[in-house]
Amino acid sequence: MTQRSILAGTNPTVIIKTGASVTVKGIAGERVSAQTGGRWGLKVVRKRKKEIIEVQIGGSGEVTVPLASSLKVYAGKDLRVRDIRGRVDAYAGFKLSLQDVYCLGNASAGWTMDVDCQTLAGEQVTYTAGSDLRFYVQDLTSARLRVKDLGGYWEARIGQGEKSVYLKSGGDVTLVTGQKVESLPPHYILGNIEKPPVTG
Repeated sequence: MTQRSILAGTNPTVIIKTGASVTVKGIAGERVSAQTGGRWGLKVVRKRKKEIIEVQIGGSGEVTVPLASSLKVYAGKDLRVRDIRGRVDAYAGFKLSLQDVYCLGNASAGWTMDVDCQTLAGEQVTYTAGSDLRFYVQDLTSARLRVKDLGGYWEARIGQGEKSVYLKSGGDVTLVTGQKVESLPPHYILGNIEKPPVTG
């Protein structure tokens, strides 16, 4: 097991690149720590000019970062991110899972995508997955949705439709929302919609 860590402050920008699968978790503290059981190398370095922490893992590994970190993560295979209070941009070759993430930026997955976040970084966003895509954004109260999945194409509106969200999937798209969803032309149909889980 190879391990590396670096002092990064409470809200660093962290870029993580891994050849295989990686789990990234936010924890209390000011260090970025990474570990791998593989023999393909591990680097944790500070890019002096931009004060960015960069983690490179040749194979699979685990990374912990300060809770308020902003992340950009590239995984050759599976990617799991949880408990991050900053913005997350995530790209997975296979499966992508984002749980308890505050702000979602850009994201794509070669296979399945499961998103559970508080808010979106952009006003016009597109998310793509090779297979099933589950999409839950807690404060998505005003958005126009365009969805293209295995079942066909549909459009809908939540609230006033201020944000534009395009979801493309090679499998099924499931929209998770507690808001009223209104079907729009041309087809006036709705796809898979679920209520959010009850907490408490």
